Amino acid sequence: MRKVLSWVTVPAFLLMTGSGAWASITLHADLSTTAETIVINPTTNPGGLPRPLSFGTADFVLNDAQNAMTMTVTVHNIDFTGNQTPNDSNDNLANAHIHASATVTPTTTAGVVWGFIGSPFNDNAPNDVVVTPFVGDVGGTVTAKWDAGEGNGTTLTAQLANILSGHSYINFHTAQFGGGEIRGNIAVVPEPASVGLLAAGALALLARARRTRR
Repeated sequence: MRKVLSWVTVPAFLLMTGSGAWASITLHADLSTTAETIVINPTTNPGGLPRPLSFGTADFVLNDAQNAMTMTVTVHNIDFTGNQTPNDSNDNLANAHIHASATVTPTTTAGVVWGFIGSPFNDNAPNDVVVTPFVGDVGGTVTAKWDAGEGNGTTLTAQLANILSGHSYINFHTAQFGGGEIRGNIAVVPEPASVGLLAAGALALLARARRTRR
């Protein structure tokens, strides 16, 4: 039994501490209305008619020193200018944040740890936010960077464990849904090298089990 356990722990150890393991950490979130903790039924104002569901994707890259994180977000069916749907104010973008805590789950909420649109606004040391509305469509893209000196009463360093362990999410708020219209849980994207290590460990375990049965 001790020898079998050693096959498991070596790949896991290399995954966490091997050369370059943290050199290029990327994270991803898929934003949707169904990820919110309340039921989202988007309607227009005025009229109260159904409007298209909003959705988006977010990609993050943590730097080598793990004290700054860049972000690229694409959002659809939220009005980034107030004029993309001039006859509807409900879909107007109000705020956008990252939320995190050690206890947050996909079905619970947490406080704002870094705001990048609206209030609170924490991308201010320096301000790296670039908002690019779509032309001829509803929505847009956002790029930003969470730097070492920024945070809503916290820092990226303080929230790093929560972010890397899946206890954080990104949230876009609209005029109709002040608590959030689309949300996405932030998760680490495994590196190909890490996936290879895990696969090699699994194959080694399988081969050893087969030899043991013979």
